[in-house]
Amino acid sequence: MGQVLVFALTAALNPTLVAASTLMMLLPNPVRLMLGYLCGALLTSITLGIVIVYELQRSDVVSTTKRTLGPAATLTLGVIFLIAAFVLATGRDRHAAERRRARRAAKADKGPSMWQRELGKGSARIAFVVGALLSLPGASYLAGLTRLSKLRYSTAATVLTIVVFNLIMLALLEIPLIAFAIAPEWTPRAIERAKAWIGRHWRRFLVRFNTVIGALLVIKGLLQLLS
Repeated sequence: MGQVLVFALTAALNPTLVAASTLMMLLPNPVRLMLGYLCGALLTSITLGIVIVYELQRSDVVSTTKRTLGPAATLTLGVIFLIAAFVLATGRDRHAAERRRARRAAKADKGPSMWQRELGKGSARIAFVVGALLSLPGASYLAGLTRLSKLRYSTAATVLTIVVFNLIMLALLEIPLIAFAIAPEWTPRAIERAKAWIGRHWRRFLVRFNTVIGALLVIKGLLQLLS
């Protein structure tokens, strides 16, 4: 379950979701738009999540990976997190980030994408459709569901875990949505302060997060090999 939650957190770091949330916060009636987007995203991701987990449980792939990938998969995942921490700590990702910024700047010259133009219309129904279409499973989501399928929980526990997974995955939309609903005047200023703080400290936070998670996974993998 710990690995499932880790994948939920990594799935939350979704650039498209961040871009959509930021755009909707700048439009009139952001609560209606974000709520529509959230409902569409949850409908797609929870439905697909349930289907994927039970298809995995019925397939022979699950039983095979149980026998062959346990400690190796845990160690590999841990090493990936540690490598990510090293890359961030040494700043080796800066060149790739510069290239991404250059590509985004080139795309900006061509105007907003189709989903951004549709969200810009300010319709909650359109936001629902966009949220549903942009919430197809990514790599972290599929990895988390694969781990969940191997836990063999009861039907109720599996569905509840999938719902919690999706709520964590969409936290970057849910937090500003709740904040706007409770304090619409205070929220924009708070978000700007939060963005400034994240801009100053995100690298240090990710280095520590990846280091801790990677070390725990490596230790777990070694214990599995020795047991």
